[in-house]
Amino acid sequence: MSRTLNIAIVGYGTAGQAAALFLSRKGHNLEIFERAPSLGPVGAGLLLQPTGQSVLAELGLLDAALACAAPVQQLFGSTRSGRVVMDMQYAKLDAACFGLGIQRGALFNLLRDAYPDHAKVRTGVTVTQIDAQKATLRDADGGAHGPYDLLLLADGAASRLRPQPRVKRDAPYPWGAFWCLCADPDQAFDGRLIQQYDGASRFAGILPVGRLPGEPESARQCSFFWSLRTAEFERVRAAGFETWQRAAAEYWPQSAPLLQRIEGFERLASASYRDVVLDKFVEGRCVVLGDAAHAMSPQLGQGANMALMDAFELSQILEREANLEKALGAYDGSRRKHVCIYQLISRWLTPLFQSDSRVAARLRDALFLPLGRAPIARGEMLKVLAGVKRGFFGSLPLTRERERVAQLSEGGT
Repeated sequence: MSRTLNIAIVGYGTAGQAAALFLSRKGHNLEIFERAPSLGPVGAGLLLQPTGQSVLAELGLLDAALACAAPVQQLFGSTRSGRVVMDMQYAKLDAACFGLGIQRGALFNLLRDAYPDHAKVRTGVTVTQIDAQKATLRDADGGAHGPYDLLLLADGAASRLRPQPRVKRDAPYPWGAFWCLCADPDQAFDGRLIQQYDGASRFAGILPVGRLPGEPESARQCSFFWSLRTAEFERVRAAGFETWQRAAAEYWPQSAPLLQRIEGFERLASASYRDVVLDKFVEGRCVVLGDAAHAMSPQLGQGANMALMDAFELSQILEREANLEKALGAYDGSRRKHVCIYQLISRWLTPLFQSDSRVAARLRDALFLPLGRAPIARGEMLKVLAGVKRGFFGSLPLTRERERVAQLSEGGT
């Protein structure tokens, strides 16, 4: 695109941060609105898939992420009785593939510090109304903003600003989780994401997430998560931290060393999830990005990766397509081909891990591992894991990006 655009971004999470970086580097003028009073991350840790890693490589941030994150080669899950349910290894898809466990704070800091104008982000501004056709905003204090050439809506899964004609589904999941960061100075849990199941109603996991940029190696941590119904959050808290801590350690003795390092419920963040489906990610001159566009349960570990891909693809299409309307149409069609299959799989997969269904749990325990070993099914499952599946039978052409990832990570994994 030959002309400079005036662009408003609502929300400064992963999608908003990445969009700000890509678009500012293309010379566009940005005005960013964030409702939080100060800039900061939300959440404990996440798994950066090869797709997300390739976007960080495009931003020149992958080597910094590799320095502080924890490489993950395997996803392993078993029942309390020791029955293996899941054993997925990235290398069986591609020798250069792996995941990166990273603290949300680390990813936030890397993206923030790379954006030279982050101090100009307008914090403490709650946008209450948008006009997608005119690309204008109105905030809670009555302030009017715009019109802009383009409006990017990246205000998260709980967004109340999504263009309503495009919303096909917006429903909370009844299950969520407690999350926290736990010190792991000996890196005892490095190399894999591990999970333990008791039916589908009890589920816990540990993900190594490394350290924050600038911290010593001894500051490495793991993210511990404990599944439960969102309706149970307050009841569990009311019963007391020690009661929950004992129950969690008894349920999964392997996690006891980490649990002993948690000082109280103030260290545990509660997370809830939404299932959001839009029939289009574009309405007028408004583009919806990240979880605001396609929130889903975290079972596939794709949220931040999809947000990064949204920002990257939007910037690429705007650069090569001179007509804004055509560019937005191309973006919408391309991203929906990638995202829709993940929304479908996530919706059907979630009850296998978070529900009261004994039948779902038995099907998972009986079928998941054999399918993961069958050549064709294994390949498709690994494509889903790595974030490269596109449609039912296609995949993203990430060979070049994976080669770049391998070069940057040589000796680091």
